Amino acid sequence: MSSSQRNPKARNAPKARSSRANPRKRKASSKSKSVKASVAASRNRSTPSKQDAILVLLQRPKGATLPEITEATGWQPHSVRGFLSGVVKKKLKLKVESRKDGRDRTYRIKGRTSS
Repeated sequence: MSSSQRNPKARNAPKARSSRANPRKRKASSKSKSVKASVAASRNRSTPSKQDAILVLLQRPKGATLPEITEATGWQPHSVRGFLSGVVKKKLKLKVESRKDGRDRTYRIKGRTSS
């Protein structure tokens, strides 16, 4: 038997591609496109975002309490605290001052006050 007669289908059949082939490459490109699109959309937004609302509250001379921020955004308290540490402190590199007044904790952006 010659080599051409052994298994003709195996030679001519296309290789099956796994759905897992380069999953990072596909996910990274779609993720980066969506991030870029959302950033561009937020720049062109006519209504203020929740992030903008929180920053306005924090820039007041007296700052903002946790209940005020949760009411303004509709977020739960743990989400507000995560936003303050993750976005405001780490990403935006702003100094956030926190103090306990009575029952509620008050947050304020240090060194910035708006009139």
